[in-house]
Amino acid sequence: MSTPDLFRDLATQPEPMRLGDGAWLLPRFACDRAEAVLATLADILRQAPLRHMQTPGGCTMTVMMSCCGDRGWHSDPSGYRYTAVDPLSGRRWPPLPPVFAAVAAAAAEAAGYPAFVADTCLINRYVAGAKLSPHQDRDERALCHPIVSLSLGLPARFQFGGPRRRDPLLRTTLAHGDVVVWGGASRLAYHGVLPLDAGHHALTGSFRYNLSFRRAG
Repeated sequence: MSTPDLFRDLATQPEPMRLGDGAWLLPRFACDRAEAVLATLADILRQAPLRHMQTPGGCTMTVMMSCCGDRGWHSDPSGYRYTAVDPLSGRRWPPLPPVFAAVAAAAAEAAGYPAFVADTCLINRYVAGAKLSPHQDRDERALCHPIVSLSLGLPARFQFGGPRRRDPLLRTTLAHGDVVVWGGASRLAYHGVLPLDAGHHALTGSFRYNLSFRRAG
């Protein structure tokens, strides 16, 4: 199925919200594909289970993570990096599913990045209290490609700032099916997620999932 076929009803969706220069929130952009994405995600996590990673400083991340695609992101006391092999299993990461790639390409195009082709997906799972401190995504080899971030399940309070840590952070709520895309002048913007509130979602239960599509190689 082609990318346009996945998103026939874009005209009925809410207007995009500008978060910064080259950064957009696309409300409910992927709602129509959420169940297919979640079904595929379950298969990926059977192959590459979620795990708590450690930061280089020795702290354990509250968010559980996994990956799929050509490379996966990994963090431990020796640093942040992409790896071709899952350190947990010793096997290559599961391949990036076509439905993931299609959602990422369609969202990037809608945000003004028509040439984006993801080669990896970082998978984060949040439970009540889990958070992601403001940070930059800078471990990719070519920073000319955008980040495409899909939210599934429970809502999250998202923070998005500028390229300096001291820049003010805009706060907005990300709901199920929302996609945030940032690149260009905002590619190195600091961003994070405040502690997740407890709740229940019909498709994900007590969890929020975030799929972060990148061009790592």
